[in-house]
Amino acid sequence: MHGRGLQAKQIAMESFLFCLIAVFALSIGARDQLMMARMSESSGGAGSLIIIGVIVCALSAAAMAFAGSGIAALLPVRAQHMLIAFALIAAAIELAWPVKMKKADEPTQSLGAFGIVLAAAQVRDAARFAVFAFAAGATMAPVAGLGGALGGAAALALAWTMGAELEQWPLKMIRRLLAIAALIGGVLIGLSARQLI
Repeated sequence: MHGRGLQAKQIAMESFLFCLIAVFALSIGARDQLMMARMSESSGGAGSLIIIGVIVCALSAAAMAFAGSGIAALLPVRAQHMLIAFALIAAAIELAWPVKMKKADEPTQSLGAFGIVLAAAQVRDAARFAVFAFAAGATMAPVAGLGGALGGAAALALAWTMGAELEQWPLKMIRRLLAIAALIGGVLIGLSARQLI
């Protein structure tokens, strides 16, 4: 029993760390990160922005973790693996899709409006698809959700700190490389679930 407890803790920690790292990486150059960078630049790095960002990250990660674990619980193991594969392929498509954002001449100063727009961007981005996938495959979905929340918050904190400098990074190339990695992962998991490899 003691050995099983340690193994469960190790699996939970791995889910947490992998989800945290994956969400942080997949958030690089995403719409929510660019929004935060631009708002931070225009507001002089207002601390209220990152507070709103952390709250939104926590809510979106919790929602996707709940959805992933809830749907996976209704499926047999092989179908769970296919669900994870589809989530990763969806993440790859989102990563490959060009991020086009118009620079607002007068960005809104309403924190509520900013939070809503930020949440709308997150619920359909690659990072949250990754939270869904990790939660669907994890034995402790809340741990994956926590990792996703912290990974997303870290990505927004980076944008809040850097401001306009973030857009000097080769964001398109980074996202294309991440798209390839997510696609390969999704295809391999899908083929494994179909017992083709």
